[in-house]
Amino acid sequence: MSEIIDNVAKSRYELLTEGHLSIASYQKDDNRLIITHVEVPHALRGKGVAAKLMAGIVQDAQTKSLTIVPVCSYAAAYIARHS
Repeated sequence: MSEIIDNVAKSRYELLTEGHLSIASYQKDDNRLIITHVEVPHALRGKGVAAKLMAGIVQDAQTKSLTIVPVCSYAAAYIARHS
């Protein structure tokens, strides 16, 4: 997960790709990681960047023993496909 950064100060995961920043905003509640929004710049859409970001989040959540609660529709779809 070296490319994906947990920016705790902004409550979001960040992934810099081709000079563009993709983000996944979250809230933490005890051992729950609530994903509220995933955003990828238009220039990167369709390139699998959001999936790479979500894969990194899942890996980080597993490492920290957090349960992911996907509120964002993309995050929910990703989790459903990769459960």
